[in-house]
Amino acid sequence: MSDSVALDPVDLQILRLLQNDARTTYRELAAEVGVAASTCLDRVARLRRSGVILGDQLRLDPAKLGRGLQALLLVQVRPHRRELIGPFVDRIRSLPESRALFHLTGPDDYLVQVAVADAADLQRLVLDEFTSRREVARVDTRLIFQQWDCGPLLPPAAN
Repeated sequence: MSDSVALDPVDLQILRLLQNDARTTYRELAAEVGVAASTCLDRVARLRRSGVILGDQLRLDPAKLGRGLQALLLVQVRPHRRELIGPFVDRIRSLPESRALFHLTGPDDYLVQVAVADAADLQRLVLDEFTSRREVARVDTRLIFQQWDCGPLLPPAAN
């Protein structure tokens, strides 16, 4: 069973425009895609209700907030059991340094992107919040030298 939602060309154009600037007004969107503003409003509301649009985000520069060092932490949890996973995930998500958390296949169970002030802050985070947990068997750290955003996520074009 597929979770995909049927989208027509107008929906796709609305999504393209909103991904580039989520602050675009309904009037501007409507003019770009060639529909009435009320129609555009209804379509965006439908895209939100159906879960295609998950929300709007404000992006912040971690370096300008005193967190100029970013890293990826590969975390192995042992034993990898459901009763340990929930509290682990909740704790990691609650950390202000956590930027993204992924549950993985393979030898590592989690990938956590973090933003910290400096190497000492990273060491404190790893020792105090990760390796001090009984279920964490190993943490492998990779510094992020540079990061690029990629293009918008849109459904594949119809063949």
